[in-house]
Amino acid sequence: MRLEVIVLAAGAGSRFGGGKLLAPWGEGVLLDGALATAFAAPAETVNVVWGGDRRVSAAAGAFAARAGEEGRLRLVQAARHAEGMAESLKAGVADLDPDAAGVFVFLGDMPRIGSEIPAALAAALAAGASAAAPEFAGRRGHPVLFSAALFPQLLSLTGDRGAASVLAGLGEALALVAASDDGVLFDVDRPDDLAAGRP
Repeated sequence: MRLEVIVLAAGAGSRFGGGKLLAPWGEGVLLDGALATAFAAPAETVNVVWGGDRRVSAAAGAFAARAGEEGRLRLVQAARHAEGMAESLKAGVADLDPDAAGVFVFLGDMPRIGSEIPAALAAALAAGASAAAPEFAGRRGHPVLFSAALFPQLLSLTGDRGAASVLAGLGEALALVAASDDGVLFDVDRPDDLAAGRP
């Protein structure tokens, strides 16, 4: 089962004041946190979707080089990223290998997702789920793994709400996998969030 990863990293980070994914985090930048788990996923490639800031694509390349993962990194520019998250997601899905059986969708501003989560989601997909997501304290988190059967719906999305509408219609076909901590919920919107969740 060929799986791929999309990391959405095209947002402007306006609530943060700009440059969010390049803010210091641990020994690197915020984006590194998401990339670390993305590269730990059982996937062929990690497709980082970036927008108008070439520093983001450079940061992704630098992380892959440090991790010895240059061969798995693909950089995808979302030409219409300013129109909302859906356009970035669609750019990533449209660029996937046609043989992909599914895709993990990570958010670049979520740096604390446990490395064990992607494998658990992949197991749920292999068992027949249409999509799989982690859950903590009764709340669905990220990343989400979508089967290829859902790609047409992902490609029809519009606006800035991501794929929540696709998941809402799945019912029991969406597998929820218990997470051991709130890293699957923690994201960074404002500078204060960095201090609250800093490793």
